[in-house]
Amino acid sequence: MSYYTFFLTLTCVLCFNTFVRSKDSNLQTYIVHVELPSFPTLSTSSLLTEDLQAYYQTFLASTLSASSSSTDEPSIIYSYHNVFHGFSARLSPEQVKAMEKKPGFISARPQKTLSLHTTHSPNFLGLNQNTGFWRDSNYGRGVIIGVLDSGVNPNHPSFNDDGMPPPPARWRGRCEFNSTVARCNNKLIGARFFTIGDGTPSDEDGHGTHTASTAAGNFVPGANVFGNANGTAAGVAPLAHVATYKVCNTGCEESDIVAAMDAAIDDGVDIISLSLGGPAQDFFAENIAVGAFSAIERGIFVSASAGNNGPFYGSIQNGAPWILTVGASSVDRKIRATAVLGNNEELDGESTFQPSDFPTTLLPLFYSPNASFCSPASLTSLDLQGMIVLCDNGGGIGRIAKGRAVRAAGGAAMILVNQQRQGFTTNSDSHVLPATHLSYADGLRVKAYLNSTVSPTATISFKGTVIGDDRAPQVASFSARGPNPPSPGILKPDIIGPGHNILAAWHVSVENNTGTNSNFNIISGTSMSCPHLSGVAALLKSVHPDWSPAAIKSAIMTTADLVNLAGNPIEDQSQSRADVFAIGSGHVNILKATDPGLVYDMGPQNYVPYLCGLNYTDQQVAVIVNRVVRCAEISSIPEAELNYPSFSVVIGNTSTTYNRTVTNVGEANSVYTVRAALPLVDVTVEPTTLQFSAINQTLTYQTSFTRASGNTTIVNVYVQGFLTWTSARHTVRSPIVGFVE
Repeated sequence: MSYYTFFLTLTCVLCFNTFVRSKDSNLQTYIVHVELPSFPTLSTSSLLTEDLQAYYQTFLASTLSASSSSTDEPSIIYSYHNVFHGFSARLSPEQVKAMEKKPGFISARPQKTLSLHTTHSPNFLGLNQNTGFWRDSNYGRGVIIGVLDSGVNPNHPSFNDDGMPPPPARWRGRCEFNSTVARCNNKLIGARFFTIGDGTPSDEDGHGTHTASTAAGNFVPGANVFGNANGTAAGVAPLAHVATYKVCNTGCEESDIVAAMDAAIDDGVDIISLSLGGPAQDFFAENIAVGAFSAIERGIFVSASAGNNGPFYGSIQNGAPWILTVGASSVDRKIRATAVLGNNEELDGESTFQPSDFPTTLLPLFYSPNASFCSPASLTSLDLQGMIVLCDNGGGIGRIAKGRAVRAAGGAAMILVNQQRQGFTTNSDSHVLPATHLSYADGLRVKAYLNSTVSPTATISFKGTVIGDDRAPQVASFSARGPNPPSPGILKPDIIGPGHNILAAWHVSVENNTGTNSNFNIISGTSMSCPHLSGVAALLKSVHPDWSPAAIKSAIMTTADLVNLAGNPIEDQSQSRADVFAIGSGHVNILKATDPGLVYDMGPQNYVPYLCGLNYTDQQVAVIVNRVVRCAEISSIPEAELNYPSFSVVIGNTSTTYNRTVTNVGEANSVYTVRAALPLVDVTVEPTTLQFSAINQTLTYQTSFTRASGNTTIVNVYVQGFLTWTSARHTVRSPIVGFVE
């Protein structure tokens, strides 16, 4: 009997049962994977009938004897048919054990709760209204971006449909607002919810409204926060259509995420944008990775945030090679708030809240090592009336929450200073009192001043919006770093993009202004960088509708920038040169990505030998690719052999050789020459010249890596370099990271 297997994590719900999640502590939500037997009533042509649901129900029937009471009886929450064959259900451990005995059962794992990875940036990317590539790409017109997040505020002007055409004929989605006040239109063409019991696709958090408008918000003049960062707000693809899928409330449940991915596939989206994730796992156990594979099989591009656990190495999330994994960088805009110390030293920081009436006179400056994180409990017994309070960042207390605690204790203002790992990454927050956020280095200066006098004083000078920071883009401290734990042979992140201090639409007014829906906020996270790249992918899809997800990813990666606005190498949060584990291929350059010259293309089938090479079992590979796989019959490949636009290799005494195939998407007649360099390593490329005579022609080259003959003592280190193909018009660059054994 042949079987078809599949896993969960994409969009399109076959069957959706209204279900109130039980409070019974013995029950929890499991995501169940099953094999689909090929008998007539369950043929692949009948996957949208009651037969599939009935088949899933047989697995629940097998657990009834393990139910101790009627309240323990299992019930299906979601049935999935695009991302995998299976369902999610409330089950007890005993019921799962009973289910394991039924033929066709693959696995059942408790769902995990994932977290959200939480204006000027289009201009920073080189996109200007009515000119250049933005105009030439039609602003993403006709492309549909599916955003999985916390919902959307449909009445925000970023989602007005002025100038928008109707949705493409392929669109099959739904609008689930149950109010005449909230509705969809030609911009916001779909809005669905998957958080059981919530009952609405409306955004009550703000995160989803922010990410959706960053990807594809329409033009909104006069966007600002407290009058700062004033200008016309727009998403990266302002004429693309948006479909939102609410999967997050207090957290983001895996069963909801999988159901939403399943729905988005059916609905007809072109791009899936995921600003959420969880700790890295093997790809067969990572539901976002499994769902994303089903999406790219259908030509859907998937962009996901890298996570906010930087700057620690190995903290990367969403690292499957078929996903574009996006790290976060700064833009060249700062909303300046300068701390002025009693010794006349001035230290520039940031804050969105900029009161015009804050006194220039010096106020007493307070700091206590015993209350350094400014938790409410630590400040309760203190009389801070009229003082400026110095607070250390972190300690499990949010930045704005620290300000609330200071205000409650009578403080007049707050100076917030970074810990060492946060370096120079400071935030423009909408504080509840006058405040500024300083770097770690400047925090040390403030503390040195405190220790130099018995009567320290300070004030804050608010200077508004300043544009032109030539250190931008700079990698944000929180942006997750490689190596990529599930697959170290794939360099991640792939790319960095604007994610620090990003202004975009918000669900409520942070200024308590009830007279408008045109509300904005400035927040930071790889959650913000991901929708920027989703918008970039939409623009590329609009210009190159025939490009595969892999080709779009390659174009983005091989044309990335390595230098900041000053022309120096991109820096990290410590103002040191950022390594490839922080920037991947570099900072996105949308103007170059539209014309990359060559692309490293591949289809879904090319990942199977790679997955077998990870030593996954046949069943584990089948869970990802949704079909029977026998790795013993497949020529598996090492990770570095995948036709990826970057290299991550291990270098020993023996030479290792890897193949890459490039497709010509530039001029028909073109010649490329190669240059490759990696410290402590001899790199050889054959051939050294690629000569093309037609568009879409493919050529293969081989790259060999050997420990340099003179290196016998420097071992167990990472080295980085680049392999670059250059023609008369194009530069196609791939980063290399090597571990020298």
